[in-house]
Amino acid sequence: MHIDINCDMGESYGAGRIGNDEELMPLVSSANIACGFHGGDPLTMHHAVLLAQKNGAAVGAHPSYPDLQGFGRRNMQLSSQEVYDIVLYQIGALEAYTRAGGGKLHHVKPHGALYNQAAKDEELASAIANALYYFDKTLILFGPPASELEKAALRLGIQFCAEAFADRTYQPDGSLTPRNQPNALIRDTVLCLQQVCQIVEKGTVTASDGSVIPMKAGTICIHGDGLHAVEFARAIRQSLTEKGIRIQSPQPHHA
Repeated sequence: MHIDINCDMGESYGAGRIGNDEELMPLVSSANIACGFHGGDPLTMHHAVLLAQKNGAAVGAHPSYPDLQGFGRRNMQLSSQEVYDIVLYQIGALEAYTRAGGGKLHHVKPHGALYNQAAKDEELASAIANALYYFDKTLILFGPPASELEKAALRLGIQFCAEAFADRTYQPDGSLTPRNQPNALIRDTVLCLQQVCQIVEKGTVTASDGSVIPMKAGTICIHGDGLHAVEFARAIRQSLTEKGIRIQSPQPHHA
């Protein structure tokens, strides 16, 4: 058995101010690197890509709505053409640094409000999937299981990797608890480990009302800007490894 651990990274500014990235990168197998629209800038993007390549983490683009002030977490009403264009633009920017470092872009994971809205909106999901399709059909799209993003990837024949979260709680319908609710974030390492092991070993998660719902995932996300991100990543990697579960990035089907 194997599972991917992914982390959102490069979400600060200036290569000298990179948050937890230096500590986190050796602990994860996939890095979702901000592309400048919610966080990151050219220096940070370049540094994060080199850091990922040095540590053997798969490099992914983490495109967002153009929302620096709101860190990409505010809903926006953009046309499908606008979404296609901003996602394509951001993928291309990150791919430039990846190629310059001698590597290849591996996946794309939308960020924040774009991720959450596209999970439920067929038109938005199709715009994102089309950006991958026309840029590079071998890219893997990360998103929630049984979402519109997964359906859009399936329609185009793009590889999809279902994602679950280590540090967020779930609603009974399988959606993430909104961040403006008090129990949205998991702050306890024991609770984090319980949720991750349940997802990986049983394919289920316990929702906020106590109900157990399906949650089959190929990748587990840790938010790099979380207060306990390094502690969580270290504990998850150690716990899963001790159970004989390999930590590795999703393998492209063409490989």
